[in-house]
Amino acid sequence: MNLKGRYERAYLRLFTLFLARGLLALLVVAAATEILSLLRASLSQSAIALLFLVPVGLSAMLWGLAPGVLAALGAFLALNYFFTQPQYTLAVARTQDLLELVVFLVVAVYISQLMGRSQASLRDAQLRERDVIYLYELMSALASLRSPESIARNTANRLVEVFQATAVEIVFQPDSNKSLQTFRAPANVSLPKLPPDQVVALITPRGLLGEVHLWRHGLLLPAEERLLNTFASQAALALERVTLAQAETRARVLEESDHLKSALLSSVSHELRTPLATIKAAVTSLRSGAVDWDTPARQDLLTAVDEETDHLNRLVGNLLDMSRIEAGALKPQRQWNILSDIVAATVARLRRVAVNHSVEVDVPEDLPLVPVDHVQMDQVFANLIGNGLKYAPAGTTVKVRARVQPSAQAGDRAGDHLLIEVSNQGPHVPDEHLDRIFDKFYRVTAADRVTGTGLGLSICKGIIEAHGGRIWAANLPDGFAFYFTLPLAMDGERAPQLPVETDGSE
Repeated sequence: MNLKGRYERAYLRLFTLFLARGLLALLVVAAATEILSLLRASLSQSAIALLFLVPVGLSAMLWGLAPGVLAALGAFLALNYFFTQPQYTLAVARTQDLLELVVFLVVAVYISQLMGRSQASLRDAQLRERDVIYLYELMSALASLRSPESIARNTANRLVEVFQATAVEIVFQPDSNKSLQTFRAPANVSLPKLPPDQVVALITPRGLLGEVHLWRHGLLLPAEERLLNTFASQAALALERVTLAQAETRARVLEESDHLKSALLSSVSHELRTPLATIKAAVTSLRSGAVDWDTPARQDLLTAVDEETDHLNRLVGNLLDMSRIEAGALKPQRQWNILSDIVAATVARLRRVAVNHSVEVDVPEDLPLVPVDHVQMDQVFANLIGNGLKYAPAGTTVKVRARVQPSAQAGDRAGDHLLIEVSNQGPHVPDEHLDRIFDKFYRVTAADRVTGTGLGLSICKGIIEAHGGRIWAANLPDGFAFYFTLPLAMDGERAPQLPVETDGSE
């Protein structure tokens, strides 16, 4: 019933508009008749007939074909009644006058048709130009959007603007796993109680995505309906594009995740097998009684078990640390520490694996205290020194060097930091790989001959960055080096100076 009422009101408005334009056309003809009546004495019958064509053409040009035809009929009757003998009657005395009136009527109607069609074509061209501009603006706006929500919001706002709508509501479900989403324009508008004047489906090759509900005063013209359908089609295509792009991104992430998992399982399974095999063989030998408990072989087997257990512990620790770094849960427990003590403890712990190399430490004891997590920095030095021990040839030297590097801003002592260098005489790394050696599982040099999970350098990078520093690698003329920085201030404050030790003499 409400829909029927809206149609009736729409037809009533159209009929009222037609009557108003027809009345205006007749008023123009009446004005022309009054003017020509004043000029009757100086004009011939033919001239008056030609001048009556002016209001006919003007009415058709201004108000369309129907008012033009109505003006032609009014001009025909006025010419017959006021200017054709006998005057003030519709009767025609002479055949020639009748012929002139008929020709005038035909010409007037023809002119009104030409002018009406010309104006209709002009209006159609203007409407098409306007529609093209609207569509171009919509497509340009939607092309830069990357989320279904922004596309729906932008489309709703443009529908209100283009169609002078009271309210627009877009209901859609971009993904079957998500709930329905609703966007309205203008924002926070209260929707009319009546059903929407226009409902357009958002359809894509995958099926129905949603609907566009539009309220406005009056029904849409056919051209406006076509434009609305085109708007809905473009919005549906934009939603489809964004949905497919998001699905592609998820697929890439899953593919990369699967690749990383495969690499992790392959690397870890290989790394775990060797120490487990050694431990198993040693324990089996000890339990079998083949090795006397009082012989040196027993001590060798126990040492192998101890070393391989430490190896397993480091592997598990690396995996846990990498998971914490990726989850953003690596929080250093920063305290004031002496860097030389940390390096010395790490070198002492690595002495057994460095039997074929020498380790030189150039870390002055008078360096300022540095705010670091002792355990994590021990792990950084162990990984970097261990990397040199793995890749550098036997008999070469691994060096650790640290110096204070002042801040770039003069007088800003809080911006000072330590620059630490860990170098070895191993092979060079191609320049294009220098930035990637800190990636997980990324290995360049002698990867087929050196054991490891490929996580050590990634963990070092995560720890250093969590301390507020940065780490990088560079080729040296005689080897390779890692560099990293550590800030000397914590919460903007430097550590207090260490007391100077004396021998007690005056």
